[in-house]
Amino acid sequence: MQLLKLKETLNFMKLRMPAMVLSTTLILASIFSLATNSLNWGLDFTGGTLIEVGYEQAADLSEIRSALAANDFPDAVVQNFGSSTDVLIRIAPREGVKAVTIGDQVIDILQQADSSVEKRRIEFVGPNVGEELTEQGGLAMLVALICILIYVAARFEWRFALGSVSALVHDVFLTLGLFSFLQLEFDLTVLAAVLAVIGYSLNDTIVVSDRIRENFRKIRKGEPEEIINISLTQTLNRTIITSLTTVLVLLALFFKGGALIHGFATALLFGVVVGTYSSIYIASSVALALGISKEDLMPPQVEKEGEDLDALP
Repeated sequence: MQLLKLKETLNFMKLRMPAMVLSTTLILASIFSLATNSLNWGLDFTGGTLIEVGYEQAADLSEIRSALAANDFPDAVVQNFGSSTDVLIRIAPREGVKAVTIGDQVIDILQQADSSVEKRRIEFVGPNVGEELTEQGGLAMLVALICILIYVAARFEWRFALGSVSALVHDVFLTLGLFSFLQLEFDLTVLAAVLAVIGYSLNDTIVVSDRIRENFRKIRKGEPEEIINISLTQTLNRTIITSLTTVLVLLALFFKGGALIHGFATALLFGVVVGTYSSIYIASSVALALGISKEDLMPPQVEKEGEDLDALP
């Protein structure tokens, strides 16, 4: 399927320096935001109390929030869970107050406003579990990046490996920076989305790298920058179709998926955009800056058996 019929090669690498300046600025801004604001850790990481209740009729979330705020729970996260009559409430941990006490207080407040409120479940996540999840989540991303570096270096060439990992680090930092700057809740679903962004961006980068390697071997004359531009132009249709179909699904999740996966959809939407951008302007630009050339990608000469022997008379 061809969305664009391009007769001329697009000069992507002409904008590589402005793109690198933009990416560096955004990464530094993300690091600054993470250092000053940190992330708005969700209940999975901070620990706390999760309460699910049921109503006979559709619940008014704004009234529930007002009732909880009036009774010393202004930070309560209230959202529908599955249907309009099921409500999920998340309460951050309170120093010196047991989680079971918090759960009972919330149930009492809701039942005072509506006696038909039914308690479905109360779950407690301790701070120790939250710290363990934080550590394991960061370790998972680090291991993923190291494995990717090893794979791409073995599959293609070390310059492509560094370019691919640079693109992935770029995508992760910008996604985390977005959540830090907007103070969006960062929970396990968002962590899963960040790992999915790594996989999406890597897939896009591998496709581009494979086409670049193929063209380096096929095009006899041409500078590295020219060959990279040709390769990016050839993969542009595939990139647009893949990104567009992914974004359409994510938009449906973002607007219709509900509050529980809103952060997941937000992280993936942003990640798909920056992942597509980084495959073009980060991975390829880093490989070009490191001096990738035709000689680096040519297959090694295999010495045939008996080639060093003198020919028979």
